[in-house]
Amino acid sequence: MDNIRLNFINRSNDINNSSIVIFQRNVAQEFGEIAVAWKVFKNCGVMENHPFEYSLDFGVTVADTYGNFSPMFPAAAGNTYDFVESGFGSVLQLSARKAANPSEIEVRNLLRIGAIGVSCYRNMSLLAIRTKVAPGEKAYFEFELRIFIGLASEIEVGDILNSDIISTINTEINLLGITSADIVLTGGGAGPNSAPFNFVLENVV
Repeated sequence: MDNIRLNFINRSNDINNSSIVIFQRNVAQEFGEIAVAWKVFKNCGVMENHPFEYSLDFGVTVADTYGNFSPMFPAAAGNTYDFVESGFGSVLQLSARKAANPSEIEVRNLLRIGAIGVSCYRNMSLLAIRTKVAPGEKAYFEFELRIFIGLASEIEVGDILNSDIISTINTEINLLGITSADIVLTGGGAGPNSAPFNFVLENVV
């Protein structure tokens, strides 16, 4: 399946020039899930637009306790990836074992000593992280075909989103069955004529 082509359009009356922030939830059944700002659109003025793509492919990287980072490894749901010791140091590789859940990406820490951090990417942008994965443990990643979008300030791509910010980025957009669409922002303004911000899909294909 090809990438989903999306286009953000600002038809609002936002007087604060807010940034548009998009993230996804890691719905894998485990504790410690952290939300990350996947996309941030800055200075997108009224009637301006910002096209972007939603890839169905992933990449994963691993960081060890020495501060080393593995190269990004292409990843797909249903597969398991092992971080193992080799004669060339620690490496990330595809496992012969499939993930227990075909909708999840699993990354196993097979080192004898040392916890790892695992990062998952979409379109080369950080999407989710798992930290302190001990030897013998796994990081799990699963994402539904939906994004969360909202307005925020002072957020950069890859930033960790705290619960207060997540509570304001609460418009959920379901991408199931969509190949392309416009995401249109309306509302805003000042004084008694102001209206709540609202995101809607238009020109859905």
